[in-house]
Amino acid sequence: MSQNKKKNISPKQDQYQQLAQKHEKKRPVIKNCIKAFIVGGFICVIGQCIQMFYYTFFDFTQRSASDPTIATLILLAVLFTGFGVYDRFAQFAGAGTAVPVTGFANSVASAAIEHRTEGYVLGVGGNIFKLAGSVIVFGTVAAFVIALIKTVFIQWGGL
Repeated sequence: MSQNKKKNISPKQDQYQQLAQKHEKKRPVIKNCIKAFIVGGFICVIGQCIQMFYYTFFDFTQRSASDPTIATLILLAVLFTGFGVYDRFAQFAGAGTAVPVTGFANSVASAAIEHRTEGYVLGVGGNIFKLAGSVIVFGTVAAFVIALIKTVFIQWGGL
């Protein structure tokens, strides 16, 4: 039995697949990874600078300055999304903008902006977490499992 019949692909489809692969544009994976690493790191450096600002000029400790830092990064990401700047930046940076908390804020804000014409309740309220809902669910489940594992280890005296 030939290879084509095993996969239920006709010879013409196989020829087309070979032709398409031959003319497919090669993706610069290494270049994209480097850009994502640099941009994601730059966003984190900005976050670190904001945190240092909070505990240097306000009455925060290094630990307590993290909450307003995250809130500031979320606010900036939402503002940049609203003005259309974040999406153009994400086109260049790729996954580097999706990993930090700013990517989560962007996904929530862009869904809200996209559905605002349908009204605040059914449009914005009903669709705001469409993209980010899975992140919330999996993040919550992962946090629960990790807390459960940590609790078991503490009870057994392992940690």
